[in-house]
Amino acid sequence: MGDAGPLKPGSVPLAVWRQVAEGAGFTLDPACRQPVEAAAKVVADIVARGETVYGINTGFGRLAKTSISADRLGALQRNLVLSHAAGTGGALAESTVRLILALKAASLAQGYSGVAWTTIEALLALAKAEVYPVIPAKGSVGASGDLAPLAHLAAVLIGVGEVSHKGERLDAREGLKRAGLAPLVLRPKEGLALLNGTQVSTALALEGLFGAEDGFAAATVAGALSVDAVKGSDTPFDARIHKVRGQPGQEEMAALYRDLLAGSQIRESHLDCGRVQDPYSLRCQPQVMGACLDNLRYAGRVLAIEANAVSDNPLVFADDGAVLSGGNFHGEPVAMAADIIAVALAEVGALSERRIALLMDPAMSGLPAFLVEDGGLNSGFMIAQVTAAALASENKSLAHPASVDSLPTSANQEDHVSMSTFAARRLGEMADNVAGIVAVELLAAAQGIEFHAPMGTSPKLGDAHGVIRSRVAFYDKDRYWARDLAAAKTLVREGEFRRFVGSGLLAEAGRL
Repeated sequence: MGDAGPLKPGSVPLAVWRQVAEGAGFTLDPACRQPVEAAAKVVADIVARGETVYGINTGFGRLAKTSISADRLGALQRNLVLSHAAGTGGALAESTVRLILALKAASLAQGYSGVAWTTIEALLALAKAEVYPVIPAKGSVGASGDLAPLAHLAAVLIGVGEVSHKGERLDAREGLKRAGLAPLVLRPKEGLALLNGTQVSTALALEGLFGAEDGFAAATVAGALSVDAVKGSDTPFDARIHKVRGQPGQEEMAALYRDLLAGSQIRESHLDCGRVQDPYSLRCQPQVMGACLDNLRYAGRVLAIEANAVSDNPLVFADDGAVLSGGNFHGEPVAMAADIIAVALAEVGALSERRIALLMDPAMSGLPAFLVEDGGLNSGFMIAQVTAAALASENKSLAHPASVDSLPTSANQEDHVSMSTFAARRLGEMADNVAGIVAVELLAAAQGIEFHAPMGTSPKLGDAHGVIRSRVAFYDKDRYWARDLAAAKTLVREGEFRRFVGSGLLAEAGRL
């Protein structure tokens, strides 16, 4: 995957976080070390003075009023990690854990957490050696940080738990050995700094956003192909219509559809046809997809900020020695951004599914029923549309906002929580569902285009059609459908259609 280069904590762009998630190597800007060591000295000085400060020499949560003697501070940090490693469920994907390691290292490296530089180096070493802590996916409510999942990460640093390495599941100590590390003895505050923070929620939300980007791009191309396949009109994409409304995403999407359809022989063949209006799933694409685009961009801006944030507690300000307790660990920004992404994903998929249904119906499309010759003997795309409908329906349920829920924890000390971890985690499934829906539409629209031969679609859509046909042949008679669907879905998930809509489609002010 190459190298993402040294990360400059606080200003890492989303495109770089995506590279990291996809396997790119990374380091940290060496200039980070000085502020990290300055904050660590503040913590060491507090311990030397015997001053009582939350998170350094006290209990945690409801037990924050309990002072801990200096000779027990090592045990305090170790016990914190072990007791909080209470996650359950299947393990997070290695790509997610890699991103979590990078996010946590970059956050600690800003110099407000009071950890030793060697602790940050250990996180980097795990990622470099591809030794990934096994982190159960469930158990965080997204307040006080992603405590349970991050405790499983921190436990590996002290030689407890499991790791995955090149397909093997290993004991943590063996994993550390393969990364060239020995188990750490955590210093005062280090356990808390490792456990507090929104890095798990943020990593999951970022992966959901990247999946949404890929699905959105493919759905845009599929929608344009569907317009041509059913001999739809490009009049609804006229710039004058969208200018008078003034929604920026809508105007941009209309321009994109015009560009994709420009030069289509199929369109030229029916300029004077008697059809007055197309169904909404065709002619309202700029309005629906434009709204999704605007909201995905907003969510991207929120996540770009959070990915560069310091979100543990308490925070150490080395310039004046202050140690301040607040609530940056609360995952509400991530939870709300994830809910926005979820709604956009559900709508992208819902609109695509309606276009698939349109392509199936000869009365609406003018194409053979279920897009296959010799219907009756062949069922064609009949059940593929059912699959798309099932996936779209699932996404409607998954799109229910998670951020409106809260259950108090820690004996009511943490009496409002964000549910950001689940809000973000379900995005992976939703993006995968959208990829499946759009894959069906891409195949269906490509099939429809070929029924108009020798007339061709536009040059750009012709190129997109070629990408589809590079993996899946024309459906001339019934065959094992799942293989075709899997191949087309892989094209979507690999981002093969992003180049047709511009690399910065979901970008500006939160650039992907």
